Amino acid sequence: MKIIDKFQNPLKCICDNDVIFDVIETIECDWGEHVVIQCSNCEELFSIDKKCPAFQSIEKLLKLNIGLFSEKEKFNYLSNSHSS
Repeated sequence: MKIIDKFQNPLKCICDNDVIFDVIETIECDWGEHVVIQCSNCEELFSIDKKCPAFQSIEKLLKLNIGLFSEKEKFNYLSNSHSS
């Protein structure tokens, strides 16, 4: 399963609502391009390909949605992070 597909089912957002996230496949930051998701309720943006200070971290969603990412997916997300 692709990581993008994991966000096509209702998930808990930091705004405390269950939402289906909108996927934005390419968005730029100062360090490159990202795949991000946007909450359909609070409109917060989360980078899902790597941690970036320009967007919310997917780590916040992982705490609310246990089992969303495997340990390998979490490792890859954090090890490819942009520095601030």
